[in-house]
Amino acid sequence: MTPTERPTVGLFATCLVDLFRPSVGFAAAKLIEDAGCAVEVPKGQTCCGQPAYNSGDRATAQRLARQTIDAFARYDYVVLPSGSCAGMIRIHYPDLLADDPLYAERAKELAAKTHELVSFLVDVRKVDAIKGRFGETVTYHDSCSGLRELGIKAQPRRLLAGIEGLELKELSGPEECCGFGGTFCVKYPEISERLVDDKAIDIEATGAATVLAGDLGCLMNMAGRLKRRGSAVKARHVAEVLAGQTDRPAIGEKD
Repeated sequence: MTPTERPTVGLFATCLVDLFRPSVGFAAAKLIEDAGCAVEVPKGQTCCGQPAYNSGDRATAQRLARQTIDAFARYDYVVLPSGSCAGMIRIHYPDLLADDPLYAERAKELAAKTHELVSFLVDVRKVDAIKGRFGETVTYHDSCSGLRELGIKAQPRRLLAGIEGLELKELSGPEECCGFGGTFCVKYPEISERLVDDKAIDIEATGAATVLAGDLGCLMNMAGRLKRRGSAVKARHVAEVLAGQTDRPAIGEKD
């Protein structure tokens, strides 16, 4: 690649974004383009296979992993607005397909060029600041997979620091699970409910108007609990704020 060429990025929108919050995908595409890349959304993408993998259905997870590898093989980078889905590809694909003679090396190659959105912007593209405005006090939830599998902690805070009018009030337990955990909330609903209730109380205690995070599953879980508690706190994906695309109602609110 010459210095004048723009790297190509395959945007993996994720199932939840595609079905429930397409605006996150558009925001992610804008941020990636603003970072000097050409963005495409391959039609062949479906699910990364994480739900099947977490449920012990390795055969389905392997099939979806192969499909993902085929869809994204030609791009310089693969970027996802989700730490959990990015973690699935980066951390688990190589092990999942380790015994596949046709896909073992390809899984490693895809894993090496796959990144969560804010990590890609800060760690790969070296974006130090993003100009924008969001005149609210916010708090930030560190999603488990992004934090523990991918080391995403400082990156979103670094980018949010450049948004004019935004004040960040930290949670007392920003690294504590919200209770979603993909299939965890289905398998262990009582534990999940207790965790998200504790998270909602922590969010409200900050006095923030909006809670931000990098995973839509966590945001939908927290938004639902906040709404059931009668809270006025809104929930948004961090990409929407960074991209200046906050005209749409917050997650869980009616358009």
